[in-house]
Amino acid sequence: MFEKVGNERWTGRQVYRWLEQTGFRTKNGKLLSLGNLYLLLRNTYYYGEFEYPVGSGEWYQGAHEPIITKELFDRVQESIRDHFIPKTESKEFAFTRLIKCGLCGSGISAEEKFKMLKNGGTNRHVYYRCTRVRDLDCPCQAINEETLIDELMGLIDVIDVDEIGMRGKIAEEITRYNRFRTGVLGAKKHEKVSDVDVRAYAKYLLKEGTVTEKRDLLSCLKSKLVLKDRKIIIEKTD
Repeated sequence: MFEKVGNERWTGRQVYRWLEQTGFRTKNGKLLSLGNLYLLLRNTYYYGEFEYPVGSGEWYQGAHEPIITKELFDRVQESIRDHFIPKTESKEFAFTRLIKCGLCGSGISAEEKFKMLKNGGTNRHVYYRCTRVRDLDCPCQAINEETLIDELMGLIDVIDVDEIGMRGKIAEEITRYNRFRTGVLGAKKHEKVSDVDVRAYAKYLLKEGTVTEKRDLLSCLKSKLVLKDRKIIIEKTD
């Protein structure tokens, strides 16, 4: 993303690592966070202009000597728009905060990307990846949401049904649906809810359920979920 001597291009994270390795500190003696680094890269003051008051739309040329050109600033902003996806508190993904990285133990976050189609439409893709909070160089690979759901559905097939903490709630929902089928649609009556029914309904929620239903299902599992090598495994809890 950001240019370096020899026309090499660095990502924001590589710039952050370089600053960390060189021992760079703020005037308060603290490490610069990755988020603050991106704020600096968006600061127009470094090429000579500033807005006052902020948000007013009134721009001024500073009396100071710029340390970068407007051209370089614009190229950096273009790269940031193409590659950097800021965290948003309002956006909720189904499987965040429910899975941890199997390599470094950090949490798993999510981001969405949109791909333009030839017909003018867009395809939305969601990717889950290690936050690298515990290890900035963690090699854990990202996994797209479709593959993640397939992995989770595969687990539902093999784990003990008692591992599904929502088993009772699912059984009640299936019973209620069966009553509707027999009482309203005249379908054949089911005597009881089987383990197969519970597994099938759990997989249905993973595939077609709302974000809340998916989160409720996974949060009730009696084992912790771990992402490693683009595979989901379970970690037994005491």
